[in-house]
Amino acid sequence: MLLHEFQAKKLLRGFGISAPMGQIAASPTEAQEAAERLGCRRYAVKGQLLVSDRRQHDAIRFASSPSEVAEQARKLIGQRFKISEGQLPDQVIHQVLVEEFVEAARELYVAVTLDRAAGRVVLFASAQGGSGIEERARARPEAIHRRDLRLSAMKAVGDFDGLAAAVCPEPGLAMALAEVCRNLAAAFVASDAVLVDINPLVLTADRQLVAVDAKVTVDDNALYRRPELAALRLENERLERDRSELEAQRYQMNFLSLEGEIGVAVNGAGLALATHDLIVDHGGRPSNFMDIRTTATSLDIAHGFEMLLANPQTKAMLVNVHGGGMQRCDTIAEGLGIALRRRPRKLPIVIRMAGNNADFARTVLRNNGVQFYQSATMEQAAQKVVELCRKEAA
Repeated sequence: MLLHEFQAKKLLRGFGISAPMGQIAASPTEAQEAAERLGCRRYAVKGQLLVSDRRQHDAIRFASSPSEVAEQARKLIGQRFKISEGQLPDQVIHQVLVEEFVEAARELYVAVTLDRAAGRVVLFASAQGGSGIEERARARPEAIHRRDLRLSAMKAVGDFDGLAAAVCPEPGLAMALAEVCRNLAAAFVASDAVLVDINPLVLTADRQLVAVDAKVTVDDNALYRRPELAALRLENERLERDRSELEAQRYQMNFLSLEGEIGVAVNGAGLALATHDLIVDHGGRPSNFMDIRTTATSLDIAHGFEMLLANPQTKAMLVNVHGGGMQRCDTIAEGLGIALRRRPRKLPIVIRMAGNNADFARTVLRNNGVQFYQSATMEQAAQKVVELCRKEAA
C-alpha cells in the first residue's frame, strides 16, 4: 500500500523527522484558507499523486500569496494524469498539500528498503538528492552509499554513523544525518514498510534537515496488525470512490463504484437496476453503476467509459442501452469508440442495443474497430458477459 505524501510525512513526524508546515485541502477555497493559517512568505502547492516525480507531471506548483495558492489548487484539483510507471492506473488529483516552501542549501537523499533478493533491510543515502536520483544512481553507482541493517529486538541496527560520515564529512551535519537515518529505520520497522524514502532531504540555511518530500510503501500482508495504516487505505479508497462520483456528475453520468468485475453502462436508472439484477442472477458482480443521462454528449460518454476501463478489477463490459428521442444509440457507440482509442484495452464487450439508431450504432462500433459480442435480449447479454468474465478470470 502506497501512502500519499501528506500521510507519509505525518507518519515520519511521529518518529522525530522534521517536515515543512502544511495542511491538506480538497478545494481552492480550502487551499486558500490553509495558506492564510500558515502565513508563509512562499508556498508549495502539491497535488497528491502516487508517483515518484510529480514535478515531471507538473503536479507541484509554487505561490507567493494565499490567493495564488487558491489559483494553483484550482488548476490541479480534478486533473487526470496518465501515469506510465509500472501498472498504476491513471490518477486524478483529489487533494493538494499546501505547505511552506523550504529553501534548500543542499539536497540529500535517504531511504530504507527491503532488498528482496538478499533478504535484507538496506539503508541508502546520497549527497545528491532531488529529481533524477534514479538516473544519477545508474550513471554513478558510487554516489549512492549503502549499509545493510539487521533487526535486533524489533529494532533496526547498523552503521548509521559510518554512512552519514561518508555522505557528509562535516561532523555536525553527519551527526544530524545519522539521527535522521536511525529515525527512518525505526519508522520502517514500526510500519511494516517495504520502502521509506525521503527525497529530497533538504539542508536549510540554518543547518536543519527537513523532509521536503516523502514516500512510504507498506506491506499489504501486515495491515492486519497495523489498524491505523489499514484505516488510511480505507480513507483513500473512500475518497477515490466519492471523487469518481463527483467527477462523473460533471460528465452527465450517475456513477457509483462497486466491488465486482463486470463494467456496466446503461441509459436509465430503472434499466440499470434491471441489468444489475440479471448479472447477479447469472452469478456475476457489477463493478459499477453507470447511468448515462439524456444530456450526455459522445465526449461525455467517452469519459464515462474511460472510468470503466481505468478500473483494473473490470474483466468484461456490458453496454445495455435503449435509444430514445434525446439519446440515440449511435451517440453511445461513438463515445465507446472514442474511449477505446484514448485508452486501448482488450477486454470482452457485450452490446445489447435497441431503439433509436440501434442498427446504425452497431455500424459505428465496427467502423471504430470495436470488437464486441452482440446480444438480442437483456437476458442473453447478462448471461454472455458473465460467461466471458469467468473465462478472463480463469
